[in-house]
Amino acid sequence: MHASLVALVPRLRELAHGLRERVLPLDHPTPWESHRPVGQGAGDATFAPDAAAETWLDAWFEACARMGPLSLLSEDRGWRHAGPGAEAHTIRALPDFDHGGPRVVVDPIDGTRPWLHGLRSAWSVIAAAGPGKAQPRLAEVEFGLLAEIPLAHAATAHWFEAIQGQGCRTATVDLTARVLSPLAACQTPDLARIDHAFFSFFAYHPAVRGPIDRLGLAFFERLERHEGAQIVHCYDDQYIASGGQLALLLQGQYAMVCDPRPRVLAPDGKPTQCAKPYDLAGAVLCAREAGCVVLDLDGEPLNVPLDAHTPVGFVAYPGPRSCARLQPHWAVVSPGRLLGPG
Repeated sequence: MHASLVALVPRLRELAHGLRERVLPLDHPTPWESHRPVGQGAGDATFAPDAAAETWLDAWFEACARMGPLSLLSEDRGWRHAGPGAEAHTIRALPDFDHGGPRVVVDPIDGTRPWLHGLRSAWSVIAAAGPGKAQPRLAEVEFGLLAEIPLAHAATAHWFEAIQGQGCRTATVDLTARVLSPLAACQTPDLARIDHAFFSFFAYHPAVRGPIDRLGLAFFERLERHEGAQIVHCYDDQYIASGGQLALLLQGQYAMVCDPRPRVLAPDGKPTQCAKPYDLAGAVLCAREAGCVVLDLDGEPLNVPLDAHTPVGFVAYPGPRSCARLQPHWAVVSPGRLLGPG
């Protein structure tokens, strides 16, 4: 990694800890009073905890920019660029990426909706690329961090981080002592499971559930016919968090994740709401460095531009054995065009 990015890694870890402590009420475990959006960011609706996290992220960005040039993409603000000002302890806005500093992508809270309702953990998803003259793409991400924001009464939280080409490491955060355990190597078990396994064909929105369910059924019928699978034991899971989906995949809890939403039209003929690059950039690196395979919907390595608006669809497997067994069946049923609502 570039020296400027190596120097930033400890601050990225501090950022993840700070985001969790801003939104997880450790001392006052009461739910947020309102589940209604408080605004609209560059990429998605903003809820009260998102606003609190963005405030902390703003302060972090300014502190880092006082020390050196930096570009930051967040869900609410989009890309911004800043560096040290002419006077001590000040910053100045920079015009673009061509400043010699790192380029960082942060989703402060991925999975706000289920977390707000006390259903499942949310995640802070952080990705960082070294210096460059333009907006980075996913393939340029050199450091990824996936930090769990658990439900209010949890005692511990999961932590994954990865460096490109150096593997994924995992740790546990003791939420009482606020201590991170030593990082240990993380390798996803590639069992190529079919029966008694969880598959996620992501279709949480009612408008797209029908066509995606039919797509999933065609896939599972192929598994039954060609792989001897018992469809009754191929289970579904709907986790409204792209980072959370990849966290479960890299831990070996999913046999496959597929988010085909960019290929699906809503009944009004408009594109449906989709994942954005900031939702999963850091999680993709962690998953890949743990041995997972993450592809686009055409079967190529996922490599999207890192921005706040590009629709992202993907299919991911715990490893090459799983991919070799399942991807040929996905390739047959994968739609090459937008599906209608009927």
